[in-house]
Amino acid sequence: MWCVATLTRGRDSTPPPPPRQRDHGREPAVRDRLSASLGNLGTPPGNALPRRFSYYPPGKESRVNGGGFALGYPRSPPLPLTTHGATVSPGKSTLAPKPDANVGGREFHDYPWWTPRFWHGMPLGVWLPLLAENGFRSSPSRWGLVATITAAAGFNSVMEPISEAVFRRQLRRPPRTPPPLFIIGHWRSGTTLLHEWLMLDDQFCCPSTIQCMVPGHFLLTEKVLSAAIGWMVPKHRPMDNVAAGLDRPQEDEFALANLGGPSPYRRMAFPRTSSQSPEALDVTRLSEAELNRWQATMRRFVTALAVRDPRRLVLKSPPHTARIGVLRKMFPGARFLHIVRDPFVVFPSTVRLWKSMNATQALQVDRGDGLEEYVFAAFEEMYAAFERDRELLEPGELHEVRYEELVADPMARLAEAYDRLELGDFSRLRPLLEVETRKEYRTNTYRHDPRIVAEISRRWQPFLDRYGYAPPPPA
Repeated sequence: MWCVATLTRGRDSTPPPPPRQRDHGREPAVRDRLSASLGNLGTPPGNALPRRFSYYPPGKESRVNGGGFALGYPRSPPLPLTTHGATVSPGKSTLAPKPDANVGGREFHDYPWWTPRFWHGMPLGVWLPLLAENGFRSSPSRWGLVATITAAAGFNSVMEPISEAVFRRQLRRPPRTPPPLFIIGHWRSGTTLLHEWLMLDDQFCCPSTIQCMVPGHFLLTEKVLSAAIGWMVPKHRPMDNVAAGLDRPQEDEFALANLGGPSPYRRMAFPRTSSQSPEALDVTRLSEAELNRWQATMRRFVTALAVRDPRRLVLKSPPHTARIGVLRKMFPGARFLHIVRDPFVVFPSTVRLWKSMNATQALQVDRGDGLEEYVFAAFEEMYAAFERDRELLEPGELHEVRYEELVADPMARLAEAYDRLELGDFSRLRPLLEVETRKEYRTNTYRHDPRIVAEISRRWQPFLDRYGYAPPPPA
């Protein structure tokens, strides 16, 4: 009861303001220009809701393409080189650092056992069925996590109905907001880089890590929980110097999973006992009851975000690439910004991504023996659904950009996206994007496996043909 009283004492039903953005030692001229463009980031006067995620400082606070929640990328065995990633930083890597570089003499930054995992945001009604579906089979080394997640699930089960009661009126009559913009594309295709650049425009907002972690009660507890557990989150992701934190932008797919919606991300918690085929990626394959549950879960989270901030929502989630037909019906007027990238780079990067998720988020120790086939199958299902549904979209609802062209000329490519999708005045973004794009870009390196190159060429040929990609030359 003390905890509940602490969270509710002296509160009305106005959502808490976001954490104040920090000045990271910018020179006065640049800082003044940013201030003039962004306005006051504190609490606005009257009943206006606070701004959030209008601007994310670059440098050590930048986020990386493909991002996530303090993820680690285990070292892969050497295989022939290809480029990957883009570095946006003044003189050193902050976006997509070299995968083989050690951090401070170590392979990874520390990822302490006490660091919260996403599953700590599930209520008992979601967590216990997930445990049961997987036969309560967790690895002994993860039993401590299972215990803390169970305890946290009890807390979430208490907080969710309280939050819904406190914000009942706003949730029933949420503010009218512009249709969302969806950033879509396969994992490791550059969706996060694109997301970061769009977040420089203060007409947009997006969900944060804490909001996706505790989607059922962040309206009530966001400020208190951020202060209470923020110290537990590493300042950097395990594999590089990219900043991590509860206030960083996050994929809404984690929120859907924690609210109990069908999601392929549930597999991250139990990679050994979950299906080795993608689940709930193409939601049209779900039963009618499951599809209705997924749609209700999506609307619930979007409604809470609108109560938190009525600006135009930008949702970045690779699984949505397979759902554009359903999303268009749910959100009339929505826009879709699709980014593609060389699949011979995307494949090894995605395999390493899932290995890192298994290492940091899974409750079972998994060697990743089936990851290659999972990546192949997920890509094929994703783009079969995308190609099927793109025909449903009207001109001006979908725009596509190649990652390689985006990093080569970001100003032109984003100006074109603003024009085609009617996103508003690009001049709002231009001065801040100019600051970002002055920074040096560097590429990461991978080594090609001829076996994988041949398999990609065979299985993903329609994608290669549509977007003009070709196999790398033999080493």
